[in-house]
Amino acid sequence: MKNKVAYMGVFLALALILSYVESLIPFYFGIPGVKLGLANLIVVIMLYAVGAKEAFAISMLRILLSGFLFGNLFSILYSFAGGILSFLVMWLVKRTGKFHVMSVSICGGITHNIGQILVASVIVETYSIFYYIPVLLIAGLITGMLIGVIAGEVSDRLRPDWFR
Repeated sequence: MKNKVAYMGVFLALALILSYVESLIPFYFGIPGVKLGLANLIVVIMLYAVGAKEAFAISMLRILLSGFLFGNLFSILYSFAGGILSFLVMWLVKRTGKFHVMSVSICGGITHNIGQILVASVIVETYSIFYYIPVLLIAGLITGMLIGVIAGEVSDRLRPDWFR
């Protein structure tokens, strides 16, 4: 990839901008903790256009930086749990070569919420929080679908030689 550091900087900046925009816009779905996950758009696009190592690095850096800039220690902890699990699942699903970008993104959205609920159950020391899982699975499905549609459209329009 030509100018790899410059591209990674641009991707990180885009992910941080989307995190900031999401923190400003009062998306309230009536479900506490549910967000669109706009910054994950960059991660999904990178997974297809650039590669898994780079996408994972940008995802982790974005979580850390946006947590310090727009969140707190708990938001960093929850985001790392969801981000690592969702990235691992998206990478594995993509590697099969049998799924569309939207399916990969949906798997990521669902598993992100599962990772967060697992950490929440440890922090609050109760399993009763797992009753919230059906709501979070539906939210992950919907937001994953939205991010997947946008990522698919953007990926289709990227020139293949941009990142080589």
